[in-house]
Amino acid sequence: VSKYVETTMAQAVVQAMQCQVGVRGRTAVPARQPAGRVWGVRRAARATSGFKVLALGPETTGVIQRMQQLLDMDTTPFTDKIIAEYIWVGGSGIDLRSKSRTISKPVEDPSELPKWNYDGSSTGQAPGEDSEVILYPQATFKDPFRGGNNILVICDTYTPQGEPIPTNKRHMAAQIFSDPKVTSQVPWFGIEQEYTLMQRDVNWPLGWPVGGYPGPQGPYYCAVGSDKSFGRDISDAHYKACLYAGIEISGTNGEVMPGQWEYQVGPSVGIDAGDHIWASRYILERITEQAGVVLTLDPKPIQGDWNGAGCHTNYSTLSMREDGGFDVIKKAILNLSLRHDLHIAAYGEGNERRLTGLHETASISDFSWGVANRGCSIRVGRDTEAKGKRYLEDRRPASNMDPYTVTALLAETTILWEPTLEAEALAAKKLALKV
Repeated sequence: VSKYVETTMAQAVVQAMQCQVGVRGRTAVPARQPAGRVWGVRRAARATSGFKVLALGPETTGVIQRMQQLLDMDTTPFTDKIIAEYIWVGGSGIDLRSKSRTISKPVEDPSELPKWNYDGSSTGQAPGEDSEVILYPQATFKDPFRGGNNILVICDTYTPQGEPIPTNKRHMAAQIFSDPKVTSQVPWFGIEQEYTLMQRDVNWPLGWPVGGYPGPQGPYYCAVGSDKSFGRDISDAHYKACLYAGIEISGTNGEVMPGQWEYQVGPSVGIDAGDHIWASRYILERITEQAGVVLTLDPKPIQGDWNGAGCHTNYSTLSMREDGGFDVIKKAILNLSLRHDLHIAAYGEGNERRLTGLHETASISDFSWGVANRGCSIRVGRDTEAKGKRYLEDRRPASNMDPYTVTALLAETTILWEPTLEAEALAAKKLALKV
């Protein structure tokens, strides 16, 4: 019975998602089902690039429908209680963990939620003999999976004595963003999160033939068509789920490498940027879980003549957005050049495989800037140059970067940190910057 229930559960989830994860990009789950049948998903008999759609008999329909009714059930008319999904960053600094608890009534602010704890020895964040790690609720979002008044809760992590544990990057970021000099500048961030969808059992991108390669890059960027776009339903489902949750998602597109996608979050102010990115990553992990596809934020998932995955971070301060802001942007670029190594060290694991000077990247060893140049460390848009104000784009962060670290470091380097006059003069000469 248990195997039967597991099979039908998987079929129900795929039925609800209708994700387009076909064999070699050719097989899709139809939007509508023929009467008396249910569409399920099973691994294809021969190893291919995904799942094969099979029509199952009507004997399984009742079980699936009853389970789906439970999943879709709105408990609001029957109880004031809600489900809060507590979410935190695990020991690797990139893995997300979560668990659920019942809250007696809907909440308006994270401060209304109780602290909680978990076994840090099971996440690589505490020793077994003293394994308790405390969760502090920090931001809430509507739960697109459970609906109703249920919520997702972004938490950071502390020892029982109230000290932030080493993987708690939010704590330091919050300190920087609460500095009066930083808050007065109202720092805005627009983060471009790239990611790659992988076939679950073969560690190979979605839509690629197993053990082989698709045609060269060129046709896939912002493309349309079953032979060029792989995983669109996942991207669209994620887009809508983020809007429902209250995340400041501002767009999405297919990327240069087939099976790779991007979404943008922002403009977000200060610490909110990190909260929104982590919440959006959690939602994407849940959707790919349901679709039977693996999400990777590896900055260079496929070696060779293929684009890597970054997390370009657009950034501006109040002074940059006002008249004369281009001079402030140039000064920020100068500061960033002097702390290049510090930023690179904090911009994601494996970034050296991506920042090679090829595939729209600058070399990891050299700092550069330019107008409309995607091969630079820092890009300034044509509009910024023409209007004399707006923002800069830091193209160095990898797709697996910690958004709390990157946003806080940008604010610290450009607002709080001041170089010596000698260092500033030498850097300005090297970069041909008149500041």
